[in-house]
Amino acid sequence: MFEMKDEYYLGVEEMDLEHKRLFEIAEEAYQLSKDEFVPDKFDYIVKILGDLKEYTIFHFDSEEKYMQSISHKMFFSHKLEHQEFIEKLNNLDWNEIEKDQDRAISEILKFLNNWLVNHILYTDKKYV
Repeated sequence: MFEMKDEYYLGVEEMDLEHKRLFEIAEEAYQLSKDEFVPDKFDYIVKILGDLKEYTIFHFDSEEKYMQSISHKMFFSHKLEHQEFIEKLNNLDWNEIEKDQDRAISEILKFLNNWLVNHILYTDKKYV
């Protein structure tokens, strides 16, 4: 379900590879959501969200450095979107996730789908 499609490529190799990794993490969450042989998915959710947070921090730093190197005029608004994403990850309700894991994965997938696609297509494309 989650894959780096042609329209998501920016033509900046480093950013494209990093975006591809974000889609891979989202795909891991999708595969977990479909795995009926894992009744308790909480530890997997924790790992996926930890990987997502760690990698997005790395990617956002990389992307922001790139934007500064080209003196992109929308750097600060772009950085704000990145901060909001990290804030969302920092404010997850782990009790709610543990209580209803399937709903939590579904919400994570919706959030990632909307954010990745919209951010890349409508925000990141502006700096290339």
